[in-house]
Formats: sequence, structure tokens, C-alpha cells
Amino acid sequence: MEFKLLGPFEARHEGQRILVGSRRQERCLLSILLLDAGSVVTTARIVDLLWNGAAPPSARGTVHTYVGRLRARLKPHGLHIETRHDGYSVDPDGHVTDAQEFRSLVQRAAAVGDPGERLRCYDQALALWRGPLLADVADDGLRERLGGPLSELRLSALEQRAEAQLTMGLHERVVADLTPLSQERPERERLVAAHMTALYRSGRQADALQLYRHTRRTLVDTLGIEPGSELRTLQDRILRGDPRLDRPPAPLYAVRVGDEWLPWSTSGHPALEFCNTYAGWGERGGPMPGSDWLRRYETLAVWAGHMNLADDHDVARLRRQAGEQPDEAAAALEEAREFRTQLYAGLTDPDDARAFKAVAAVAQDAARLSVFTRAEDGLGTWRLPPSAGLRLPALATARSAAELLADPRRFMIRACPSSDCGWLFLDEGGRRRWCSLATCGRGPQPLARTTGP
Repeated sequence: MEFKLLGPFEARHEGQRILVGSRRQERCLLSILLLDAGSVVTTARIVDLLWNGAAPPSARGTVHTYVGRLRARLKPHGLHIETRHDGYSVDPDGHVTDAQEFRSLVQRAAAVGDPGERLRCYDQALALWRGPLLADVADDGLRERLGGPLSELRLSALEQRAEAQLTMGLHERVVADLTPLSQERPERERLVAAHMTALYRSGRQADALQLYRHTRRTLVDTLGIEPGSELRTLQDRILRGDPRLDRPPAPLYAVRVGDEWLPWSTSGHPALEFCNTYAGWGERGGPMPGSDWLRRYETLAVWAGHMNLADDHDVARLRRQAGEQPDEAAAALEEAREFRTQLYAGLTDPDDARAFKAVAAVAQDAARLSVFTRAEDGLGTWRLPPSAGLRLPALATARSAAELLADPRRFMIRACPSSDCGWLFLDEGGRRRWCSLATCGRGPQPLARTTGP
């Protein structure tokens, strides 16, 4: 079963809505149990929450009646409400709630290093909110008691999403997302700081300073405190036009193809380019901001076309299909990212049998699906048909990788040794130490070009 709690209450089983005609308090009681699934909620707490400390003498009996009705309506759908000691609980298995999905996505976002992947997780998490928690079954008082931790987590996710957006140069999105939220929540100084920074980077220095003045005035008038040191320092830097507040909107070492940023070509071979990034694998302190290009399925499809692994009409079809089937596209992207990890390991270490086996498995899938066809130049070529679906870019890359792994040139693959790089390239002459950009010894230099419309 699926339950939606982040907004109006909704329950579905196999796509069909249930509990539509149930009493508001019954749905509220079920929500209380779902928000604390796996734990026992005492009858006393349920009574206190449902009647807000003004329960009638019959309240406990009424709760028992509500539970009986819910059990009768939910049992056919596999959800059981258990009686435990002096309370009730719902088994956490066998159902999903948007609240738990929200928590999981936020936890996943906090664990990833790449800003683009982190942003994707935060976008998915925050999109689950369709309005106030239990908008149609709880009043403001009950909502505050039930949803305090969730509301706090949502604000924290908004702050961290804004910071990921700023890292990627998406300051205009930050302005759109945080107006007027930052003015409504001046005590969230991290949120205000992100909004001020985004305004400044959008060329709106006066608006950024006005937001600071509004925040300070509200904090002093309502809480009797001054803004914290970080917010005061940010205001001072904005006043001085500190150049450290600026960030390049484009990633390092990237080429613009249509509406997508792709890695700068350093080797020319698709299997090697697939493993390379905007700004290398990272530096000593961890991944560099904007370092990974493989963030969206649409980018993967455009890259496949750019490397001549897919025709233009294939790319258009894949992008359209990804928009129509976002879950399948996300799964295909995740498979491609895992394949890239194994491919990098296999290309850099000839003795890594496990990585070779993982790459070979995908290459064999590609071989089974490939068809031999006539290209526009009259030569025959192996291509993947539309039946490959959204896996086409990864499969085409695997086929190219298999050809390289079967070629003696496979032993000429080198990884750029700089800690800021790690790009793969073919050293057929046996003399090259660095990849073709040759910037590693001097540190990364901003570089971006645009091709296509």
C-alpha cells in the first residue's frame, strides 16, 4: 500500500484510492501510526493528539472503535494494525509512505559527494511535499506536534539544495526557490545566506542587502538578537563586492553540446571518454565541485550522440522516452554510472578480474542486441536497435569498451597521475606523462566551449 501524508491524506492499493469515505479522525489516527511505523503508540497519546487534551470520557472506547473500522478496511489490502500493550502499531513492511521516502532521499543526498547527484536527490525529496503535513486531517496545533521533525528536515533540505545549486552556478533557481521563504523564516540564517548569495550573483546587490536589512530588523524586533557572524560577514563581502562570492556558471574543462555540458575530449575513444569528467576525479580534499558530468539521463543520451554511438534520431527518441518514463530513465542512468565505475577499474588495472567480468556482462548484452547495418558512408557497422531502449548509451559504450579490451592498445591506457585529474588516455608512443590538456602541473584553468545550436 501507498500512503501520502505530505499534504492531503491519501491511501492507495494497486493504484486505487481507498479510505475515501472514512472519518477524518480515523484517517488522522492511521496517520499517527504511519508516522511512527514499527513503534507502539500508546492509547493515551492517541487520545491526547486527537482531542488535544480535551478528550471526552468515551475517548478510549472511540479510539478502539476507530481501530476496528480501520482494521476491517485495511486487512484485505495487507496492512495490519497490531495491539501492543496499551497501544497500537503498524508494521513498517508491506507499505510505503511519502514521509519515509522523503527521509530516505534526504539521507541519500547527504551521503553523496557530487553536487549534481545531491541536487537530484533533494529535488525528488522536496517534490513529495504537496502542501502542509496532513493538510485535510490535522489542524495547525496537531500538525506542529506531529510534524516538527519532518518540517525541520524539510527546511534543512531546502538549505542544502540551495547550496548545491550555488555550487553548480544555478543562482537563478535559488532566487526562484527561496522567494519569499527566506523573508518568512529569518531565523534560518543559512537559508537567508544562500538567498543573499544568489541575489548577488544574479546582479542584484541592492536586493541582497535589502534582504539582510529585513532579516536583521525582524530578528532584533522579534527575538532580540543580532544576525550571526556568518551572515554579517556575508553582508560585508557583498558591500565590498568581494570577487570570492562569484562562481563560474560553467564547469571546468567542458564542452557545450546543444543544451548539455559534456566532458572535454582528451582521448577520442568512447570507452575512455565515458570515464572522464569535467574536472577530473577529484582533488586531495574530495570531489571537485561540478566534477561529474553523468548526472542526468538526458546528458547521457546527448553524449552518446556526440561520440557517434547513437544517431540523432536515437538521441531525440531517448530524451523523449526519458521524459515519459522517468523511473526507467533513472534506473538506466544508475546502471550506466555503475558500469562506468567498473569500466574505470578494469581499464586502469588489467589484473582486476572482477571489474573485467562486470564490463563483459554488459558487453555481452550489447552483442546479443546489436544488428549489422549499412551506414551513410556505405560501410557496414554494428548498431543497437530501438529495442535496446534506455540502455542504449551504456550498451553502445560497453561494445566500444569490449573492442578496446580485445586490442593490444589496451595495455597503452594511462591515467593522468595528477591528484586533480585522473583522465584516461592512450599513450601509443609510450612517452606521454599527462593527458592532452597538459594543465595538471599548473592547476585547473577555467575552460569551456560551445558547439551545436
